[in-house]
Amino acid sequence: MLEVIKIMFTGIVEGVGIVKSLEEQEESWLLQLDLPFSEVDGLDAGASLAVNGCCLTIKEDGSAHGAFDLLEETLKRTNLGELQPGDRVNLERSLAANGRLGGHFVTGHVDEPGIIEIFEERGKNLFLQVRVEPEGAKYLVDKGCVAVDGCSLTVCEVTDRSFAVWLIPHTLDQTNLKGRKVGDRLNLEFDLLAKYVERIQAKS
Repeated sequence: MLEVIKIMFTGIVEGVGIVKSLEEQEESWLLQLDLPFSEVDGLDAGASLAVNGCCLTIKEDGSAHGAFDLLEETLKRTNLGELQPGDRVNLERSLAANGRLGGHFVTGHVDEPGIIEIFEERGKNLFLQVRVEPEGAKYLVDKGCVAVDGCSLTVCEVTDRSFAVWLIPHTLDQTNLKGRKVGDRLNLEFDLLAKYVERIQAKS
């Protein structure tokens, strides 16, 4: 399996970047970000960086600034096409071979956008309910995992059209999720292992 998956993330957000610009170029769209990292480690030209859970390729070395080419397909399948200067994005460098897997297996290939239906305080934490298509909902199980804008979260209250998560203060402090509101689109990547199980069963 690891020979097939060239790039791997864990859904543990390392920092939040700030959008400088998203401009249409001749062959692509150019996304430029201010990055929060203090060293270049893992940020060389050609390296992969998960931006709101979407695996992007860095155009040149840097730790304070990052530039990325986006294709039309990326803009259609993710919320990156909606970015405006000043917006905050979740960032994660690819997993080192000797790194800890603190979240779950995430590839940075967004499956579909989800729409926030409920986002409210309940007790001391925030309750987030997201609408999904039935095709994606089949990969969700109670206490399972989903990557939401690149953040590994534990699923609860699953239906055939939605799921929910509880957001603890640490998650809100370290990600861009606290700035979200009802109606916003979130990048979703469903559990990779569930997709493999489905594929195997379909062939058996």
